[in-house]
Amino acid sequence: MSTNAKQSVGKNIKYPWWYGGAAGIFATMVTHPLDLSKVRLQAAPMPRPTLFRMLKSILANEGVMGLYAGLSAAILRQCTYTMVRFGAYDFLKENVVPQEQVANMAYLLPCSMFSGAIGGLAGNFADVVNIRMQNDSALEPAKRRNYKNAIDGVYKIYRYEGGFKTLFTGWKPNIIRGVLMTASQVVTYDVFKNYLITKMDFDASKNYTHLTASLLAGLVATTVCSPADVMKTRIMNSSGDPQPALKILADALRTEGPSFMFRGWLPSFTRLGPFTILIFFAIEQLKKHRVGMPKEDK
Repeated sequence: MSTNAKQSVGKNIKYPWWYGGAAGIFATMVTHPLDLSKVRLQAAPMPRPTLFRMLKSILANEGVMGLYAGLSAAILRQCTYTMVRFGAYDFLKENVVPQEQVANMAYLLPCSMFSGAIGGLAGNFADVVNIRMQNDSALEPAKRRNYKNAIDGVYKIYRYEGGFKTLFTGWKPNIIRGVLMTASQVVTYDVFKNYLITKMDFDASKNYTHLTASLLAGLVATTVCSPADVMKTRIMNSSGDPQPALKILADALRTEGPSFMFRGWLPSFTRLGPFTILIFFAIEQLKKHRVGMPKEDK
């Protein structure tokens, strides 16, 4: 094994559990306009505009601040969904997976699926608010919710719009998406990174290694998660009592065909690709500089 490869299988350092959430907030701050456009496209009626036309329309009608509609809810989502799924995955990888099996998908996949499920459930309420706030300006004035921020949105949904039942709207597809996203994102990143280091002699400490692995992980994650992402958006954005997921799926298949499951793939990747690159880049930087770790661990 090369010197670079050995770097990837060294001491099993236990990093702080909040690294994933902190990195997620950083990535969200940069990519939020793209996520906003993706949500608007997925919820828009036919015929749908392109990603860049949607961005242009938001900028023209709502100004620069309109590109950051719902940012507080997006950050809240990172503090719940992303922090839980990354934290749980790292905890399981550090404490359950044998050190010599840290690149074995047979161990990593069950850990990622469990982590994604509890992350999807923990962040569901923030996801509901996030999607509603991002899509609010696209609705007719009479149908807008006009949440001031994420906390106001959570309060109004709980107080006036159905309570916990509404806050957990779409929890089933959200858990499925959480499982798919975590398995296809963090596992593929670990596997691609390990392959680049051990088979292609990439340097484990270099940014180009992390960027290459995260780009490949973003491609896989976007494709795997697209159907669940589209379903989640449509269910959470609905008003009143949400329709069953199977009915929404059947109606969409009948009226739009199977291709609806990959509606917005390009804008999804345009957002998820940079997001995946940024979140793993930020995590690697946090690990490199041992941020928040005791001095004796540095």
